[in-house]
Amino acid sequence: MSTTATLLRAAEDNDHQALTGSLFILVVLITVAITFWASRNTKTAADYYAGGRSFSGAQNGFAVAGDYMSAASFLGISGAIALAGYDGFLYSIGFLVAWLVALLLVAELLRNSGRFTMADQLAFRMRQRPVRTAAATSTVVVSIFYLLAQMVGAGALVALLLGVENEGLTKNLTIVGVGALMIFYVTVGGMKGTTWVQIVKAVLLMAGTILITVLVLAKFDFNISDMLGTAAENSGKGSAFLEPGLKYGVTTTSKIDFISLGLALVLGTAGLPHILIRFYTVPTARQARKSVLWAIGLIGSFYLMTLVLGFGAAALVKGDEKEQIAASGGNLASPLLAEAVGGGSGSTGGAVLLAIISAVAFATILAVVAGLTLTSASSVAHDLYAQVWKRGEVTEKQEVATAKIAAFVIGGIAILLAIPAQKLNIAFLVALAFAVAASANLPALLYNLFWKRFNTSGAVWSIYGGLISSVGLVIFSPVVSGKGEDPTGKNLSLLPTSIDISWFPLENPGIVSIPIGFLCGFIGTMLAKDRDAEEHYTELDVRAMTGAGAIQ
Repeated sequence: MSTTATLLRAAEDNDHQALTGSLFILVVLITVAITFWASRNTKTAADYYAGGRSFSGAQNGFAVAGDYMSAASFLGISGAIALAGYDGFLYSIGFLVAWLVALLLVAELLRNSGRFTMADQLAFRMRQRPVRTAAATSTVVVSIFYLLAQMVGAGALVALLLGVENEGLTKNLTIVGVGALMIFYVTVGGMKGTTWVQIVKAVLLMAGTILITVLVLAKFDFNISDMLGTAAENSGKGSAFLEPGLKYGVTTTSKIDFISLGLALVLGTAGLPHILIRFYTVPTARQARKSVLWAIGLIGSFYLMTLVLGFGAAALVKGDEKEQIAASGGNLASPLLAEAVGGGSGSTGGAVLLAIISAVAFATILAVVAGLTLTSASSVAHDLYAQVWKRGEVTEKQEVATAKIAAFVIGGIAILLAIPAQKLNIAFLVALAFAVAASANLPALLYNLFWKRFNTSGAVWSIYGGLISSVGLVIFSPVVSGKGEDPTGKNLSLLPTSIDISWFPLENPGIVSIPIGFLCGFIGTMLAKDRDAEEHYTELDVRAMTGAGAIQ
């Protein structure tokens, strides 16, 4: 009887894995078809970089939401809430507030005063070559860090859900597959293909999140208080689960670290290149504002629902699945919650919902890596190749061809780095991407928009100063060495436990590196005698504020 039961369970697992695999393949086929369809209308540089500026405010709002709501949001935030309760909720607030800062402070102004990349806005009133080189360097660094986290997450997700024995090989193949897909999206579809993939992903993500949210609330008769009480009880931490201090308030250092992380999230989003270039895809400033409204509604609704996903996972996921959530650092909270509300492990309903949510998570990863790769490739081709190396003496056809080559190179680098990175603690990569963006990109953008005296030296100093300080401080932080081992013996830092160079106590450098970026920009500006940039400030200010003269 035992043997028969084992065989039946194995057959059920195979059926469930086949279902999961089929949904993954369906998601990929849909995105591939969209990319081929979009490629038919991608002919000029404006088509490739900005989708021909042909998207409406609603369409771009969905695409912005699709680009912003990454796997870190869908999987990571719900997992943080499931493990840390109130403190995980604070983490989600950082992402939500960050988006408002990006939209209200930078987005429309950048769209009105730029063309294809972040460097266009900076170089408008400054010397082209040094500013574009610095901006392109920062763009590629931020994108690579973000890409690694997404690709490694894809490998872990697929390996777990397909339940294969040789997990290392499957993760490697998944990373290579995701890398090949993102290169395909960028080289064939350009911004049009990438935008439609992001729109479809946003629709799928919102639909899947709404479905699980309703099913979770239905388990508690739509009584949120009951859900929170059950979550606190099942967490093993009691009322402390619903109060601040469980994760970030343990020591003074952890409190400062949380402030540093919050600063990086809130300010970093406004400097993330792959988010900012989305506003070049609409034809007018009015449509850019409509994008803002649509994106705020979608993103705000999504982050409210992550609260239900996180606390729902703490309340409903039990036993071995609960241990899986802890072992994954919380990343499996949403998929395992979907399985739980569908009927539990081994049930057909649970398998179906698990497969659907996992496919949605995979679509999320595909859309975000495509946007990141396109941003990096665009910056390399438009800023470095066309403006720095060729000094503007280049045709649109040559520039687009270079962007496609750059996509291959960047994709290859991301694949090569992601394969060994899967063995390491890669949680710091996303936080570092935000910290670099906040420390290097945002000071230069804000100074350029609002300070008439700002000049080329200030821009270069702020970008490189913020970039070097943020990356440098992370190298000497506990995420790289000196953090020790967890109770299972797993090394919590990147380097072996025998090496300890962690003289900087914080895991996120934002609280130090962001002021350094602003300070470097100020000092570089004041030390330079160049005041030529002031001549074009009034024109830039009028264009940024009103949209008059902006590229249509």
